[in-house]
Amino acid sequence: MNIAEFFQMDGYALYVWGAYGVTLVVLALNVMLARQQQRKALRAILRAAQRDRSRA
Repeated sequence: MNIAEFFQMDGYALYVWGAYGVTLVVLALNVMLARQQQRKALRAILRAAQRDRSRA
């Protein structure tokens, strides 16, 4: 088996590599959205802390 045969995967390459691609996209989105939510939560905490400091 050579490298070209490996990447063709006996005719199932489109399905297999497509599945890998979709999985990679979903994992990347999961990480990006989690980071975005973390930044949003941290900003909300900082705003609340600033409000508390200004009231004291």
